[in-house]
Amino acid sequence: MADAIFQVFRGNREGGQPALYRVPIAPGMVVLDALHHIQAHQAPDLAVRWNCKAGKCGSCSAEVNGRPRLTCKTRIDSLPTTKPITVQPMKAFPVIKDLVTDVSWNYQVNKKIPPFEGRQGSKWKMYQEDVDRVQEFRKCIECFLCQNVCHVLREHDKKEQFGGPRFFVRVAALEMHPIDTKSRARMLKDELGIGLCNITKCCTEVCPEEIHITDNAIIPLKERVVDQFYDPVLMLVRKIRGAKQD
Repeated sequence: MADAIFQVFRGNREGGQPALYRVPIAPGMVVLDALHHIQAHQAPDLAVRWNCKAGKCGSCSAEVNGRPRLTCKTRIDSLPTTKPITVQPMKAFPVIKDLVTDVSWNYQVNKKIPPFEGRQGSKWKMYQEDVDRVQEFRKCIECFLCQNVCHVLREHDKKEQFGGPRFFVRVAALEMHPIDTKSRARMLKDELGIGLCNITKCCTEVCPEEIHITDNAIIPLKERVVDQFYDPVLMLVRKIRGAKQD
């Protein structure tokens, strides 16, 4: 059984540094297995957040070799072992301890989004393609890897002006529901700052549920905002009719 060297961040809000650990590797092991081995045999105080170990809870998010990943789905045999495998906390959020970060900001954003508002007296019938369109967004496990990799949050820390891809996915699930009547276009523009997204697709690339975040959620929502607030023809029609923008 071969060994691999892991370089794991150890520290807290005040700072920290990486520590090296040698871990025996068995076939099929994932990075979370290695972290558990380190906890059991070398560093019992290592802080790691995890829950299901099946890629469905989103708890074990971290950065492995610089890429945001679920540690429970990252097989060690898919990584180069000729040099230390680095495991670091998510960069976009404050470190609590070691690999555990404070992601509470995400839940504050979530509270701002108006919930589903169904059409009064509507029959709950819809086309299958409408069901499929919304169902994709409901696969989100809130691992926040998309939030972590987004440069608006990661590099520019625009948390006061930007909601991030996870919450564009949630808004898309509501806005594209055929029975929902609530318009969230102004919120997307003014509070969630969707205009700051320059559609690099980095969020789509790291999504463990393979949600097409950019193409199926962000771009259609951008189009809705443009139609609502920037389309000169629609603006003229609203002015003639005396209609107000939502």
